[in-house]
Amino acid sequence: MHQPTPLDEATARTWLAGAVEEARTGLAEGGIPIGAALHGPDGTLLGRGHNRRVQDDDPSAHAETAAFRAAGRQRTYRGTTMVTTLSPCWYCSGLVRQFGISRVVIGEAVTFHGGHDWLAAQGVEIVLLDDPGCVAMMRDFIAENPALWNEDIGA
Repeated sequence: MHQPTPLDEATARTWLAGAVEEARTGLAEGGIPIGAALHGPDGTLLGRGHNRRVQDDDPSAHAETAAFRAAGRQRTYRGTTMVTTLSPCWYCSGLVRQFGISRVVIGEAVTFHGGHDWLAAQGVEIVLLDDPGCVAMMRDFIAENPALWNEDIGA
């Protein structure tokens, strides 16, 4: 799988801030606070979005799919980076693998350990930031909305 140009931590954290803004927007709308952004090989923001399962009554409206859709059709996804506030679920990990997204930047995997180990085994570069703000946002949400959280992760 084609690897994108190296990513320094400062850039990864700047990109994560955009995904966090999306997560906060989703929370303010009454949804699940997960945000994502897709960046091109040169770092250009292609699209971003947030989980809208609750708002749209659509179980497929995950943050990564929203960012992917907002990016529009690309000739190739090689060299692109998906940035997400939470380790991607199997559904979103499949999207990354299906379309050949080269790298995933993850805010945290403490509250949910999704498919990122599998993605790494498939040649996708994984950057796990262990961001305390992302962990706190999800922990607060899960504590206040356990039934909604369990619905979201298919528990």
